[in-house]
Amino acid sequence: METKTMSKKRKVINWIFVGIMSALFIMSATMKLMAGADAEIAKNFVKWGLDGKLMLIGMGELIAAILFLIPRTSSLGVLLLSAHLGGAITTHMEHGEMFIPQAIMLLLVWVANYLRNPEMLASFTKK
Repeated sequence: METKTMSKKRKVINWIFVGIMSALFIMSATMKLMAGADAEIAKNFVKWGLDGKLMLIGMGELIAAILFLIPRTSSLGVLLLSAHLGGAITTHMEHGEMFIPQAIMLLLVWVANYLRNPEMLASFTKK
């Protein structure tokens, strides 16, 4: 009986976690997709040498967030969000900017997916 309660609690916590994370990524992608040339984010992309890539990165982020949200495609979403956040971390590091928020988001993506799919790390425990 205790196991079922924990399992239900885990599912609820996971859906809250995944929902919040997905909402943040969808909001970020939407901001990129709707940004005008004079928007702060567009100016940052120019500063980072990514002029003209805002729409491409925004679409990639949106697709990855949607895949992450859907349980059946969450593993692909995790991989795409990991690549996206890895690029963000590298870009911020290269320009001497703070990269800790992106690193924390990356960790939270993996924690959320682990709560949903604990077997995702099974290959590390195989003999």
